[in-house]
Amino acid sequence: MNKEQLIKEINKKKSFLCIGLDTDISKIPDHLLFHEDPVFSFNKEIVDATKDLCVAYKLNVAFYESGGLKGWESLMKTIKYIPEDIFTIADAKRGDIGNTSKMYAKTFFENMNFDSVTVSPYMGSDSVEPFLEFKDKWVILLALTSNQGSADFQNITGKDNNMLYKNVISISSKWGSDKNIMYVVGATKAEALIEIRKIIPNHFILVPGIGTQGGNLSDVAKYGMNKECGLLVNSSRSIIYSGNGVDFAQKARDSALKIKLEMETLLP
Repeated sequence: MNKEQLIKEINKKKSFLCIGLDTDISKIPDHLLFHEDPVFSFNKEIVDATKDLCVAYKLNVAFYESGGLKGWESLMKTIKYIPEDIFTIADAKRGDIGNTSKMYAKTFFENMNFDSVTVSPYMGSDSVEPFLEFKDKWVILLALTSNQGSADFQNITGKDNNMLYKNVISISSKWGSDKNIMYVVGATKAEALIEIRKIIPNHFILVPGIGTQGGNLSDVAKYGMNKECGLLVNSSRSIIYSGNGVDFAQKARDSALKIKLEMETLLP
């Protein structure tokens, strides 16, 4: 999916919601455990209930890798089931020497047909470039994350008085363009978006952390939205685990709808 198509979907649905399918088999409703593939059954119902409310789904690969071969099968079935007009994110946080990154890119872009993959920029340009060789595919680079330990490195100030994450954004933005690179900025760091937008005014930013993690949607929009929206705001647990009974999918829809309706009021 290219940038124009993504913007079109945002405008059509009046939503910039990304739903995280970080599906933990220990948390899904008991009645699904008797299905042949409980994780896929759960994901399928969530997608059916929310696909008109969101513009993206983010699948955290760790939740599938941990299940071995069966987990990978659940991942493959899920990505094939998601409608083609919805942006898909492999939250894999890859990044390695060029040859290895080339294989990672082939895995997620060719074999699985994800639209994007999250990548760590720590090893520099040659670890990211193989992902940028694919047409209409996106790299989502980790920039400023919301976890407690993020300050250990991301906030280190260099000789130029810039924090490390700002330099990462500034340098890496030149590896590609706003048509194939996005950035991860945690919702709990919303005010940092003011300075980040000065560096990358036109790039999309993936913002996890609203809902369970405590991020505020209106603050994210206030500080991070540009004239094209430029945001994908992710919510995972607070949507997909809204209910634990046979009506879990309806409960998930209700939670997603509440966020989507707020987004309608925030769009430019």
